[in-house]
Amino acid sequence: MEIRGKRILVLGGWGLVGLAICRELLKHSPAKLVISSLRSSEAKEAVEQLLKDFPEVSPEILEARWGNIFSRTEWKDMDWNEVLSNAIWRKQIVSDIYDDLTNEILENSALYSLINETKPDIVIDCINTATAFAYQDIYKGVNSVRAEIMNGNLQVEDVERLIASIYIPQLIRHIQILYRALVDSETKMYLKIGTSGTGGMGLNIPYTHSEERPSRVLLAKSAVAGAQTLLLYLMARSPNGPIIKEIKPTAVIAWKKIDYGEVYRKGKPIQLVDMPVEKAKSIGGKFKFSDFEGIIELNDNFRSVYIDTGENGIFSRAEFEAISALGQMEVVTPEEIALYSIFEILGGNTGKDVIQGLDAFTLGPTYRGGFLQHYALKMLRRLEEKMQIESIAFELLGPPRLSKLLFEANLIKRVAGTLKKVLLLTPEELSLRSFEIIKENVNLRSEMLSIGLVILLPDGKTYLRGKEVKIPVQNFSGEWDFNDENLEKWCYEGWVDLRPQNFQKWQFRIQQIISQVESQGKDDTSSCYNYSNEYWNYFNEINEGKLIAWIFENEDKGWRFKR
Repeated sequence: MEIRGKRILVLGGWGLVGLAICRELLKHSPAKLVISSLRSSEAKEAVEQLLKDFPEVSPEILEARWGNIFSRTEWKDMDWNEVLSNAIWRKQIVSDIYDDLTNEILENSALYSLINETKPDIVIDCINTATAFAYQDIYKGVNSVRAEIMNGNLQVEDVERLIASIYIPQLIRHIQILYRALVDSETKMYLKIGTSGTGGMGLNIPYTHSEERPSRVLLAKSAVAGAQTLLLYLMARSPNGPIIKEIKPTAVIAWKKIDYGEVYRKGKPIQLVDMPVEKAKSIGGKFKFSDFEGIIELNDNFRSVYIDTGENGIFSRAEFEAISALGQMEVVTPEEIALYSIFEILGGNTGKDVIQGLDAFTLGPTYRGGFLQHYALKMLRRLEEKMQIESIAFELLGPPRLSKLLFEANLIKRVAGTLKKVLLLTPEELSLRSFEIIKENVNLRSEMLSIGLVILLPDGKTYLRGKEVKIPVQNFSGEWDFNDENLEKWCYEGWVDLRPQNFQKWQFRIQQIISQVESQGKDDTSSCYNYSNEYWNYFNEINEGKLIAWIFENEDKGWRFKR
């Protein structure tokens, strides 16, 4: 797509790659370039640097935004440990990660707000998401909780902190919020600069975080990065969403600058300490991490010559020489990544988009599979006739909405027999006759209740249930309020709804199907249409599976467009 005249948001725009991409973007005259970073000083510095590099660019084109996009807007500029230390906020963090995604969670999300407010045509994400999640170090958190359990001092805070640091739920919620934000703001393209986690090396990588090779923390980063790529792959297969691309550098990205100064670790300068030889400790007993006896704090910080590799931190000359050597991680420059990125945005094919690679190399549906599907259904129906039963739903495939719709369609079939006859009955008649079937047919009713469905009776005030209930999902308190909003939500998600208004909805669906077929023209025998009179057997039957597939495609937009 064109860059000229477009609004563009660069997440992580102050970083090594982000700034290089911003420089290339400005060569293509965007209407607006929003540069987002974690800290205000970083975002503003990036804008100042770009104005210095491109003096002909109007300052109004560039906008600095900042804050932690993985948090709520109210916490985006706060130290995360400070947020976690607040008991009320900590509970809110857990809810934001693990509860159903609601409008309240969306509207309070810093990421959703940023995208919704800036309304970008293109989002370029240069944040190392995998590092942000994996370096919360769940292993350290688990060890801390285990120690508290052994000591009998386990507190609610310890458990909540551990729950809030689990990687995959955080990543899933991030992707859910990101997708909704992109769709709601009508963004046309999302480009991710990802990571392999190991700089392109394998499990033999010698650069690690502990005595393990490789460390669990490093592998966690790779695991999160891989999970994120597959979730983006699914986003790319979602109709009506933005174009999704990811470029995944697999080498040391270098460099931003070469300088002399203080050496920082985790955002703080390393203080120099010493222990004179005469203070040497004896081997024996226990090694205690809290034993600081004999250590002298020097009144200075560690200073040296370094190479700045952006988000990956600074390396000494010797470290960089080792890590960039032939056969090690080697080097890719940020400018090369930027050029690949711009080329992909403009519609070029660099061969470096991993989403396109997954599309090309994953195995999709086959002609043989489609050919044999017909025979599998014939054998299933033949066995149904032999055993004198109908095979409707087991609630193993999920979601409960699928099972609920299948059973409702089966009730309609038992009442009317054909799609045409459904339209000849009133919603009240459909409701009453379905209720009679539920009352009389113990086996059918038992199947629904046994797999976890709830049956709402025609009055809308009484219901039937079994021991297991799929919807609503059990929460930590074990109970939910009965109110109109919840009831409608549960009926949509998984309750068999015998109220007349639900059968009116079914009639509307069937009328839509008939109108859809009639609009195609009786004489059109081309390959233009998927679902014809022939497919629906001229509306002289009711096929539950076909009906629900139509609902999932047309109402829920759950349509596969990549094969």
